[in-house]
Amino acid sequence: MRLFKKWFDAAVRANLKEPNAMTLATATRRGKPSARMVLLKGFDERGFVFYTNYKSPKGRELEQNPRAALVLYWQPLERQIRITGRVTKVSAEESDVYFHSRPLGSRFSASISKQSSVIPSRDVLLKELKKIEKKYPKGDPPRPIDWGGFRVHPKEIEFWQGGEFRLHDRMRYRRRDGSWSVDRLSP
Repeated sequence: MRLFKKWFDAAVRANLKEPNAMTLATATRRGKPSARMVLLKGFDERGFVFYTNYKSPKGRELEQNPRAALVLYWQPLERQIRITGRVTKVSAEESDVYFHSRPLGSRFSASISKQSSVIPSRDVLLKELKKIEKKYPKGDPPRPIDWGGFRVHPKEIEFWQGGEFRLHDRMRYRRRDGSWSVDRLSP
């Protein structure tokens, strides 16, 4: 986790756009894969946290099959980190804290969106936005019950550093019984 923090901090210092953008790969109970971009919103020894609508496709897939893979890629630094592990929801309290730290527009958006469901037009969203703005004129909407965080508890983390002539440097860390082992991988 110290190496992850060191690499993540380097990406932030490099002023990369969205250094916390990562691919999240999930699968249904039957193994049908799906991947999309999400934003890393926190990490510590327990794992890597992102937030979403629990009834979105990714939320439903994680409910059925609580395992995921994450990939962070910083092309200008020629670095990639791959993470796999089991997934749990963060506490309601942790979700509340993060929800209330978001910009008001993002809180309103999370409150009105039925993420990934079909809608007849954008006007439907804009009408819902006007309704919620009117309902909460002080800008204090509660966190929707179906919105919150997930934590990926890493079982494996691979660090990839690009090398000349594709002679990349790869290190794989695996967690077993609470401790980490490390292997160097061939490029």
